[in-house]
Amino acid sequence: MSTSVIAAGPRHSVGLYADGTVAAAGTDASGECRVEDWAQVVAVAAGNVHTASNTGRSHSVGLRADGTVLATGWNGDGQCDVVSWRDVTLIAAGWRRTLGLTGDGTVLAAGRLRDGACDVDQWREVVGLACGDWHSVGLRGDGTAVAVGNSRRGQCAVAPWRGLTGIAAGYLHTVGLTDDGRVLAVGDQSTGACAVDAWRDVVAVAAGSYHTVGVTSAGRVVAVGSTAFGQCDVAGWREVVAVAAGSTHTLGLRADGTVLAAGNNQHGQCDISGWATIRSPN
Repeated sequence: MSTSVIAAGPRHSVGLYADGTVAAAGTDASGECRVEDWAQVVAVAAGNVHTASNTGRSHSVGLRADGTVLATGWNGDGQCDVVSWRDVTLIAAGWRRTLGLTGDGTVLAAGRLRDGACDVDQWREVVGLACGDWHSVGLRGDGTAVAVGNSRRGQCAVAPWRGLTGIAAGYLHTVGLTDDGRVLAVGDQSTGACAVDAWRDVVAVAAGSYHTVGVTSAGRVVAVGSTAFGQCDVAGWREVVAVAAGSTHTLGLRADGTVLAAGNNQHGQCDISGWATIRSPN
């Protein structure tokens, strides 16, 4: 999986510059945008929370080139207690927790223990991570997936999936990208975020609280689910190479390093026009 160079939280956005520094936009209610001193960062992640329980509390995470991890923002459940982590190759952030993939394919977790979303100790041969609100998903090297945590809408029912190259997790749904460009989804059907059966030639996916976003091989962007704030208004986006989805907004990284935004901008989370060139994903 490619490293994450843009990330979207409930009320903020994070972007990684080519020089290893980090930009942030949006609310800083819990210090989640205090990334100005970060350096030598190679990937970013942003904690998320569905709008129904959005208290404005969130956190941001950065993976440094030496395999150590930085975190800032709300730490009410210890989700920012990651300074001791080493040999980390990928990161993911959800509501009240942070996950880190180590070089040997095992996974570290910090944060909220309730709901079981941090019960990743037994995971092995993992190559990708995704965090929903109350569940965590791992992509294995053999193209299968594993999930733990709250599965009240079936969002953890990923065991039958095969041939995966990517995963994403929203509030009550999980998305899988297959090696032939199709997209799979399980979980809550009520918002339309799982209506991805017709998608083809997709190369990247992201999941917001109630919406799902995909990038096609032609650089176009597709989106389904709730668009109450315009977070699915991405039909005109072109030359996109990566996407990120927050609670109610969507980010897209273009090949030239510029970033597009759609959706809720109540807290300035879409005010990314002043960002310098964002680095390309690996």
